[in-house]
Amino acid sequence: MSEAAKKVPSVQTFGRKRSAIATATCRKGKGIIKVNGSPIELVEPEILRYKVFEPILLLGSARFAGVDIRISIRGGGQSSRIYAIRQALARAIVAYYQKYVDEAQKKEIKEILVNHDRSLLVADPRRCEAKKFGGPGARARIQKSYR
Repeated sequence: MSEAAKKVPSVQTFGRKRSAIATATCRKGKGIIKVNGSPIELVEPEILRYKVFEPILLLGSARFAGVDIRISIRGGGQSSRIYAIRQALARAIVAYYQKYVDEAQKKEIKEILVNHDRSLLVADPRRCEAKKFGGPGARARIQKSYR
C-alpha cells in the first residue's frame, strides 16, 4: 500500500486563553474525545466541565460521532485551560468539516457556535499587563505626600 492510501484524514487546530494553549488533532474515527490522554468526562474542575461540553451540546453528538479528537493542553490556570480546550474543540470540528465534509455544513456549524458564544472560535486577545517600577502593580503608583 502506498503512503497516500494509508493517510487518515486529520486536521490540527489550537485554542488560546491567556497563557493556556490547547492543541487539538481531529481525525476520522469512532467519536473518542480525549484531553491529555484521559476522557473529556474527567476534565477538572468539575464546575467548569459543562463549559468544555458546550460545543458538543450545541452541535449534537452526531456530528462528533465520526471523528476522534485528541487535545493536549499546556500552561495557564484552571479556568483558562477550560476555555482553551473548548475553543480548540470547536475550531477542530469546524476545520474538519471544511476540509473533509462540505462547506455548507461547516457554515451551519460555524453559525451555531458564533451565535452562542464568539469566543468558541475567536481568541480573546487580552493579556495581563506587566508590572512597572514606582508602584505595586501595572498602573497603581506609590502615594505621594507633599507635607
